[in-house]
Amino acid sequence: MLLWLMKIRNVLHKGLFRFIEDDDSSGIQPAIAPKLRLIISFLQDMEQESELRSISSWRSHQLTGDRKGTWSLSVTKNWRLTFKINQSAIEIIDLDYEDYH
Repeated sequence: MLLWLMKIRNVLHKGLFRFIEDDDSSGIQPAIAPKLRLIISFLQDMEQESELRSISSWRSHQLTGDRKGTWSLSVTKNWRLTFKINQSAIEIIDLDYEDYH
């Protein structure tokens, strides 16, 4: 059985990009680095977007309005990972680390 894992095409947040590419946590809050690492690994290992709802503590949901189609995962009270999924290319696009408040 051949598995297709998600690829992260691009990362918008510079600190998150450095964290993913170089394991450099200087651009994010060091205390949440382990949780971000877990979420990023999960995203890269998932096969379909329905898996996003399997971990309720991340409060995964799709945004509405002008951000329709964008997924949001809770990292901390104020911070979220947001991204879109291109199912045909099996890619996560526009991965961002955002302060909602």
